Amino acid sequence: MDYFDHYFKIVKNLENAANSNSPLGVGGNYKYVFLDLDDTIWDFHANAKSSLREIYELRQLNHYFDSFDQYFSIYAKRNLELWDLYGKGEITKEYLSLERFSHPLAKVGVQDADLALKIGKEYLEMLPTRTALVPYAKELLEYLAPKYPLTIVSNGFVEVQYRKLKSCQIEHYFSHVVLSEEAKALKPDKRIFEYALQLNNASAAETIMIGDSYEADIIGARNAGIDQVWFNPTVNEIDHNLVSSFIVRQLNEIPEIF
Repeated sequence: MDYFDHYFKIVKNLENAANSNSPLGVGGNYKYVFLDLDDTIWDFHANAKSSLREIYELRQLNHYFDSFDQYFSIYAKRNLELWDLYGKGEITKEYLSLERFSHPLAKVGVQDADLALKIGKEYLEMLPTRTALVPYAKELLEYLAPKYPLTIVSNGFVEVQYRKLKSCQIEHYFSHVVLSEEAKALKPDKRIFEYALQLNNASAAETIMIGDSYEADIIGARNAGIDQVWFNPTVNEIDHNLVSSFIVRQLNEIPEIF
């Protein structure tokens, strides 16, 4: 029995038992569903990669890098680090926006702030027009939307998140879109979840959060007293000490929870 099977067996055994994290007991009668957007519904990795590949060719960055894969590898690693810092409130949005594009250039000896600014501007214009969704995301929304008010809870920037939803034609599934800039709090700060609860006139006990980031989505929701579904396609590789109300490998497993 692998870790996932073992963990899900434990969850099943707890379905009728209340616990400190879940006032209704795991698998309770949820009335509201919160969802992360990037890499939970909208395929951030695929969309970012296709956008940056186009910019790489447009800006002829092959003059500086051996390949696009080299450029994207440097970018992606630094971008993750910066979003982690941003989520902790340690850097500003402006620093993140510039540093993630100046860093790859600096790694190959190119100190060109103007080029980094141009790449950043083109990226923010191009990225939200991309429409790749995470596998089974559309099917999950089709299943949940008729049954529950759905709310996006995201740390993403206002100027791109709404455009992503519109480009993918999925904005109609959501009753509310809660973004950190508007809520004045970043996940995992429980205040962003409390803000979303207030918008829905909902209690934590009747709400569940679905997301891919353990720190931002799972710990954040838990801190607000909300049950969690951790969407983790690499579930067998995680630290067994990381705990979530539910863990799924694919989004099409989530309807079994409700």
